[in-house]
Amino acid sequence: MVPRYARPAMTALWEPEAKFRIWFEIEAHATQKLGELGVVPKSAGKALWDWWATNPKIDVEAIDAIEAVTKHDVIAFLTWVAEQVDAAGYTGEARFMHQGMTSSDVLDTTLAVQLTKATDLLLGDLDALLAAIKTRAEEHKFTPTIGRSHGIHAEPVTFGLKLAQAYAEFDRCKTRLIAARAEIATCAVSGAVGTFANIDPEVEAYVAEKLGLTVEPVSTQVIPRDRHAMYFATLAVIAGSIERLAVEVRHLQRTEVLEAEEFFSKGQKGSSAMPHKRNPILTENLTGQARMIRAYALPALENVALWHERDISHSSVERFIGPDATITLDFALARLTSVVEKLLIYPERMMSNMDSMGGLVHSQRVLLALTQAGVSREDAYRLVQRNAMKVWESGGKLMLLDLLKGDEEVTAALSHEQLEEKFDLEYHFKHVDTIFNRVFG
Repeated sequence: MVPRYARPAMTALWEPEAKFRIWFEIEAHATQKLGELGVVPKSAGKALWDWWATNPKIDVEAIDAIEAVTKHDVIAFLTWVAEQVDAAGYTGEARFMHQGMTSSDVLDTTLAVQLTKATDLLLGDLDALLAAIKTRAEEHKFTPTIGRSHGIHAEPVTFGLKLAQAYAEFDRCKTRLIAARAEIATCAVSGAVGTFANIDPEVEAYVAEKLGLTVEPVSTQVIPRDRHAMYFATLAVIAGSIERLAVEVRHLQRTEVLEAEEFFSKGQKGSSAMPHKRNPILTENLTGQARMIRAYALPALENVALWHERDISHSSVERFIGPDATITLDFALARLTSVVEKLLIYPERMMSNMDSMGGLVHSQRVLLALTQAGVSREDAYRLVQRNAMKVWESGGKLMLLDLLKGDEEVTAALSHEQLEEKFDLEYHFKHVDTIFNRVFG
C-alpha cells in the first residue's frame, strides 16, 4: 500500500488492530455458541466478552513479540488474549477459545469480513461516480461533438452520449461488484480439514450470522479460492472501465483536440521546465493505477489451485493483494469522480473540430440517399468517396457539399436541396432521448 494513493476509511480496514479485532470476534462468538451447546462452560464466552468490553486497545507490538517466538500468528494472538483475560481476573476461561477450530477458520473468515467491508466502501465510491457522470451527461445531453473510430472523425455524437456510455458501463461494474460481494462473503468454521469432526456446524452458522456472512458449503480447510479469483477479477474489470474513461479524457485534452481537460487550479504547475503546460496528470495516474489493480487478478487466479485440502501458497499473495487492490481501487474511483465533477468542457472547440474537415462527417447520409435514389451501392460509394478524398487531401479547405453539388453524376440523382438536407447536424441526435431513457430510466 502506497500512502500517496490511499484513503483513511479503506486503509483502516487493513490495519493490524482491525484484523485482530475481527479475530477476537470470531473466537468469542464461537466460544459463546460452544457454551450454549454445552461443549465448553458458558462462563468462557461471557468472560471473553466481559474482558473485551473493558479492553479498547489491541497491543499489536505485544502480539508481534509473541509471534517472533512462536512463528505462528494465530497462536501468538490466542496466547496474548489468554494472558489478558487471566490478568483481568477470568483465570483459565480463555483456554476454551479455538475449540475444534483451525487457523484458517479465523484467517479466511476474517478476510471475508475485510473484503465485504471494503466492497461496501467501493460500492459507495461507485454510487458517487455514477452520480457525477449522470449530472455531467444531462448537462451536455445535446452538446454536439465528433465521434471517432480509429481516432479518426466518424459521425456526430453528443458529449452527453459519451458520458451516458460511461454511466452504463460503471452501472454494470456496480452489478458485478454486488455479485462479487455475495461471492466473497462466506464463513468457514469447520475444523482441520473441513469435516466438523471437532466442532458443530451450528457454531459456523452462528458465527456467520453474527458477522453478516453466509456459511461456506464445503470448506476443505480453507474457503475455496475460486471465490477470491472472481472477486479480484471483478476489481480488475472495474479498473479497466476506469482507464477507458481516463484515456478518453487524456485524448480530448491533447493540444490538437482540446475539447475537454482536467481542472487546472490556481497556482498549479504543469511542468518544471515549460510554464505553459497543462498536463492530464490525474487521468494518466488513473491509467497507472488501473494497471496495478488488473495485475492483482492474475495471482488471485493462480491461488485457486492449492494442494489437497490446503496449503499456504495463497497466504502471502493475499497479504499483498487484499489491501493493495481495494485501497488502490477506492482511491482511483474517488479520483475519477473528482475529475468528472470538475472536468472543463469546451463545446465551441468541439464544434470547431467537427467543422474542420469540410463536412466529411455527413458522407454516409449522402451515400444512403444516393442508393435510395436508385444508384447502386458500389457507384454511390465511389461518387461520395471521390469527392470526400478531395476534401481530405485539402485538409478541410474544400467543402464536401460544394463538391457534391458540382458533381454531375451526383446531381443526376439528388438535387441541391436534397443534398443540403443531408448535412443537417440535428438529424444525428434524434434518438438521444431514447438512449438516455435506456441508460437512466
